[in-house]
Formats: sequence, structure tokens, C-alpha cells
Amino acid sequence: MLSYYSKLSSEVYDIDKPVGFSFGDIEFYMERLSSSTGPILEPATGTGRILIPLLEEGFQVDGFDTSKDMLNICRVNCEKRKLSPYLFQADMESFSLDKKYDAIIIPTGTFLLMHDRAQSIKALKNFYKHLNHGGKLILDTFLQTDISLGKISTRTWECDNGDVITLEDKIVKVDYINQYTISYGRYEKWRKGTLLQTELEPFKLRWYGIEELRMLLEQVGFSDIIISAEYEYGVYPIIPNQTITYEAIKI
Repeated sequence: MLSYYSKLSSEVYDIDKPVGFSFGDIEFYMERLSSSTGPILEPATGTGRILIPLLEEGFQVDGFDTSKDMLNICRVNCEKRKLSPYLFQADMESFSLDKKYDAIIIPTGTFLLMHDRAQSIKALKNFYKHLNHGGKLILDTFLQTDISLGKISTRTWECDNGDVITLEDKIVKVDYINQYTISYGRYEKWRKGTLLQTELEPFKLRWYGIEELRMLLEQVGFSDIIISAEYEYGVYPIIPNQTITYEAIKI
């Protein structure tokens, strides 16, 4: 079965990056959102890794995702904590709400999953449209620094009930002109030596030059753009494998 963030990959995400797991981003985003008193939107909210800590801290956060399986897990994670945020299924470039936000956040490079440049720009324009004047967009990106065509990597996770999920992953294409890679991941769930389920996930991942994305944000209409590295506000990236965060204001 060909899928994208379906049941097994969503289950792995929740095991590998559980609610509250931080790369330094949760603390950074809480600090950067501390002046926001109105609603916040998290596109690609996933299983609630960041959404739930923000809610528990008192922020008003809505979330959406393209994957119903990710959203299903997110809803369960919220229910366990007696939280009931507004969650819905949608795409970044086409979601439409009769509501505007003080901030829109896209942590951990999720924006790069939009490998098509035209769609990415459409999404940025959509974010701009859904922000209040003075509202901020905060998003993370990273450069692809280790592209090894055909090299296979494997990982394994154990579920609470003892089932085992394995992932075999390899990059199958690099498009240097259009700046994206395509990898294929094969997820398999096993129980006592019996294969229960398998998924094949195509994973397209884009990259942007650091100043390239700044210019795109400016073209959309954003201003006062601050670029940070490794969640140190205003510290410009100097090493290729650093996480890069953009904060941009709708004036």
C-alpha cells in the first residue's frame, strides 16, 4: 500500500517524538509566542508534540494536518490530558478559515515537505492571509547536507504491547535544479515473527537557500524578518547542519 503519513508512520512518529519531546524548539517557541495573547495556528500539527505543551501552558492553539492518522493520534493524546483544541484536516496551501491568528507556527522543518515551489509560495500567501496585522509567522527549515543516493538505513521501534515496527529507508532521487529529494521508506509491523502490516511511504523533501527563503517571505509581504540558528534568537547560521528559524511579521 502506497501511503504518506498513514497509520504506521504516524504511530512511529508518536513513539519516536512523543508529546513534549523537544529539540530546543518547544522552549524557543514558547518564548517567541509569549507576547501573543490571541489565537495561534499550527499547520502540520502531527500528533501534538508541540501543540499540547502550548495548550497546557495556556496558549490558544488550533491545529491541522493533511494526515487523518496523525490527527487521530493527536486527538487521543489531547483527550488523555482533557484538552479539546480545534483540530481539522487540511493542506497548508488551501486551508480556508473565517478566523485570523496572532501567530502561525511550523516547527521542525515540516514546511519543507511541500516539495513543489509554487505550492510552497501559495502556502506562504495563505499564512499571510490568515494572520492579523502585526501577527507573526515562525517556521523552521534546514539544509540537506547528507545526500547519499541508494544508501539504506534501518531503524526499529518497540510498541507498548510488544509489537515491533521496522523502517527501511533510502534516497532514490535528487533534483538539484528544483531543490528536493525523494526517499522511500518501508514500514513493517511484526508480532512474534508474524508480519501484521506494511506501508510504503514516498517522502519528498525540499531545501531552500537561507536568503532565498527570506526573499520569498518579503515577496509575499512579510517584513521585519529575523533568522535564527539552533533556536538562538537572532544568531545567524554559520554551520550547514544547523536548524534555521524564520520569524516574519505581517504589517
